Amino acid sequence: MPQVPQTFFDALAVRTWCALALAALGRAREEIDAINVYPVADGDTGTNLYLTLESACAAVEAAFDGHGTGTGPAGTAGIPTLADAARAMAHGALIGARGNSGTILAQLLRGMAQVLAAEADEESAGVDGPGLCLALRHAADAARQAVAHPVEGTVLTVASAAADAATAADGDCGTVARAAYEGASAALAATPGQLAVLGRAGVVDAGGRGLVTVLGALVETFRGEVLGGAGAGRVRVPARSAVIAAPPAPGEPDECADAGCGPAFEVIYLLEAGDAAVARLRERLDGLGDSLVVVGGDGLWNVHVHVDDAGAAVEAGVEAGRPYRIRITHFGVGDVHTGGGRPPRERVQRAVVAVVPGEGLAGLYGEAGATTVLARPGEPPASGELVEAVRRAHAREVVLLPNDADLRHTAAAAAEQARSEGIRVALIPTRSAVQGIAALAVHEPERRFDEDVVAMTSAAGATRYAELAVAERQSWTMAGICQTGDVLGLIDGDVAVIGSDVTATAEAVIDRMLQAGGEMVTLVLGDEAPESIAAHLEGRVREGYLAVDTVVYRGGRQGALLLIGVE
Repeated sequence: MPQVPQTFFDALAVRTWCALALAALGRAREEIDAINVYPVADGDTGTNLYLTLESACAAVEAAFDGHGTGTGPAGTAGIPTLADAARAMAHGALIGARGNSGTILAQLLRGMAQVLAAEADEESAGVDGPGLCLALRHAADAARQAVAHPVEGTVLTVASAAADAATAADGDCGTVARAAYEGASAALAATPGQLAVLGRAGVVDAGGRGLVTVLGALVETFRGEVLGGAGAGRVRVPARSAVIAAPPAPGEPDECADAGCGPAFEVIYLLEAGDAAVARLRERLDGLGDSLVVVGGDGLWNVHVHVDDAGAAVEAGVEAGRPYRIRITHFGVGDVHTGGGRPPRERVQRAVVAVVPGEGLAGLYGEAGATTVLARPGEPPASGELVEAVRRAHAREVVLLPNDADLRHTAAAAAEQARSEGIRVALIPTRSAVQGIAALAVHEPERRFDEDVVAMTSAAGATRYAELAVAERQSWTMAGICQTGDVLGLIDGDVAVIGSDVTATAEAVIDRMLQAGGEMVTLVLGDEAPESIAAHLEGRVREGYLAVDTVVYRGGRQGALLLIGVE
């Protein structure tokens, strides 16, 4: 990995900068987390910035791997062009953006990449100092435009100051980078005087602090200077407990009380949609909540918003296009959405973390208070994603619902990691999302932890589960030989029915399950299920099983045509 100072901003400089910035954020992550009080004091700004940049670094490395490992001229088999490297950095940050701060960082990198790609000379494949100035200016402007209601004293202010200072500088990339860093540092130090919540807590803006760290790595890339102590920006950084406990000053208005302490959920998802649809989405989400940031372009967007109705935020994305990688975080009872008000709570006592197979269920689980991890078809979450979700839940006690038999070992590894960090985790071996729904229905946070876990485990265990899927190839099954395109009805993980019609197969599955008794049938419809199937199956249950109720949910792109639960 090249570590020598760079003269021009070329593909190697992109690679070096990303690596240095990631290392710097890794060193500063805990400090940045500790001063995070705006817009929500959930102590994860440093972590979110790190994860966002980690995704950008991985994308840049993939771009280099795609061109081989040599050191030939840009655009040859040895090294990608600046445009390719910059676009990879921006795309990686976009798809990996975490939280409010990470989403804004992704837009800053995207803004820079747009200028770097446009300004690069095809022969030199790099840009000089004036080109870097343009990139920083466009980045700051793009980030500000992405935020529905920009607030001064935040990372947006720091980014604008960096761009202003860079524009006033006259020199090569190293000179411009140093000026941007110094301008950003001065602006960061002034943030407590611009945002009351920062002043009360005695800290600088955490997102701005992270940006100063990233700009420090830019200076190191071009000048070889390792800039230490960019952290607190001449402002005291108190212990985390002091930040949490800091009350409004005597006689100072409590802004959080005036604002009603704001929404309870953070909703983030990637969205494939056109510009016109995204413009409508912005208006709708702006009416649902706050902290709205929509970044991206060219058909791919990262949406971040804080809302009370998580399901409505996801539904708005479904109407606009195709949302995926949905993450819903419940801030928890006692959490204060500061919105510029007082710093909030410590960890909540208990939370539920659940893996869900579709967007619709992500909204349903989120409304019930769970922190969700979306399992995309063919892309099961890794243990690291589950650990991150447990951390985002910000609770002392966590109930983990994997909702998939194949995730048992992954979830166990995540639970063990979380326990090593001092979090009490109980893993309930749910094998389907319908079992998770049953467990969540009896969840009572006020109960003793062990009693709550027993009740949830019992409810999940008492729920038989089934799903309908389409056979991808000829195969032997417990029900006989299936052909490609056959509809398979799996009960408790085994193929029990093979049919040619989705509705008829679903009927047969439900009949078999209800032969053993039941009081409630839960149907979760996938996007590819027939429109009429829900009404038909409800009628079938109503006519054939008088004492059995039916509830229907829409799961979205969940992989299976239909999920069925009987309890």
